Amino acid sequence: MSVRVINLGLPKTGTTTLGVALEHAGLRVADFKLRRRSCPDKSIAGSFVARQLYDGYYGSGDPLEKLGVFDALTEISVLNRDLCLWPQTDFGLIQSLRERYSELRFVASYRDPDATAHSMLRWSDLGSDRMPNGNIPGLPRGYGETRLQRAQWVAQHYAFLRTIFAGDPRFLEYDIDDPDASELLSAHLGIDLPWWGKANENRSMRPEGAE
Repeated sequence: MSVRVINLGLPKTGTTTLGVALEHAGLRVADFKLRRRSCPDKSIAGSFVARQLYDGYYGSGDPLEKLGVFDALTEISVLNRDLCLWPQTDFGLIQSLRERYSELRFVASYRDPDATAHSMLRWSDLGSDRMPNGNIPGLPRGYGETRLQRAQWVAQHYAFLRTIFAGDPRFLEYDIDDPDASELLSAHLGIDLPWWGKANENRSMRPEGAE
């Protein structure tokens, strides 16, 4: 096992920025999908990080069974027409990782829930279609169409993480708008981060009151 850090944050909370920063630091990163051109294990290339986590968890019992070629997992959920998998919300899977890998670090990229909810709406059909119809843990089908509902779900996810990781030094929640975020991450992971910025930024100008 070479996975050193897993991000339990939600989409639209700077997960891509984290991935780029860790790549600049020399880590091999899996972000959302295992790209065919860059995945060193061709047997899982084209699959999703979430799929591999669950295949391992419900197969051998080890969520990282097939992901040991990576140093970091920065976006671990998937939501499309065929898959709705959210490992960062799954207590059993997270606990399995904690018990199996004592040196594994966890982080949670955080962003103000209302801002996250608004960004989800503006990102393709994530907030307008996929989330309300996705039957996501904590957000059953039929919910999540409004910004208020999405923000409530976002806030409770981080409350969940704070509860299960209370007092655990292996966990760090950081706010992507905190000017000290990169320093906090660097100290938590024990590595230098030569780059920190904004990657995959949503530049849509949809007005705040559009919902």
